[in-house]
Amino acid sequence: MSVGAPERTPRLAVVYDRLRPEERMLFDAFERGGIDVVQLYAPHQSFSFGAHSLQPFDVVLERCVSHTRGLALARLYEALGCVVMNAAHVIETCGDKLATNAALGRDGVPTPRTGVAFTTEAVLDLCDTFGYPIVLKPVVGSWGRLISRLSDRDAVEAVLEHKEVLGGPAHKVFYVQEFVHKPGRDIRAFVIGGDVVAAIYRTSDHWITNTARGGAASDCPLTDELVDLTLRAAHAVGGGVLAVDLLESEDRGLLVVEVNHTMEFRNSVATTGVDIPLLVVRHAERLAREIGERRASARAAVAAGA
Repeated sequence: MSVGAPERTPRLAVVYDRLRPEERMLFDAFERGGIDVVQLYAPHQSFSFGAHSLQPFDVVLERCVSHTRGLALARLYEALGCVVMNAAHVIETCGDKLATNAALGRDGVPTPRTGVAFTTEAVLDLCDTFGYPIVLKPVVGSWGRLISRLSDRDAVEAVLEHKEVLGGPAHKVFYVQEFVHKPGRDIRAFVIGGDVVAAIYRTSDHWITNTARGGAASDCPLTDELVDLTLRAAHAVGGGVLAVDLLESEDRGLLVVEVNHTMEFRNSVATTGVDIPLLVVRHAERLAREIGERRASARAAVAAGA
């Protein structure tokens, strides 16, 4: 495939399928920064191989709520020569808890003790080894949905029976983690490029502390330990614009539990005083300018050699 010659100003686009507060904040940041951007509503996009029905851009910021749709569009825009934030391989890794855990484990990033099994008997053996309570999660999901804290073997058997009856691929892989005793909160740290720009505590009386489930956000200091571990986790999944979720274990210190590729930050800007959407926009603009300069240099080199 070929991509048309880049314009003098960066060509930036945001593709989204739901106009949430985060997308509104990003579009406002583009306006405040005086940066032109094209808004692409994902359900209206179409693509025909060999018949360039998608307009190429320098950088496309992928903001789809649907993991499946976002991953597909990232692959398509990359095929047209666009740089996508985040890249398709990052979306693919972060959208699957098993893939994320495998990447973190490969790079030696500390996580809660985690196991994967494919039969009821094997899951029960894992749970007995980890000790109760345990946490059973779907490998694909967000906002703390379908996560269960199970206190004994009978509870695990009941949930597994439901999964077997429901069927479907999402219920065929059993993902189990130890229950980490934490101080009523977890940490979300925000990575933009190679920098940790802010972090929040998410505090709740419930054991699930996501702000989407009612957790309260407060500013979290960026300690050297937090920054180092956050960057290691971001690097393990491929880097980009990410939110890394961490737990404060009573006996093991900080543990990375998840990396989010389409991060939410509506409760974090006022809390931290950091203009996260503007930093994302500036990062996209810098990246687009670098791409344009490289393409211009490549064309000049070809012309000089002609």
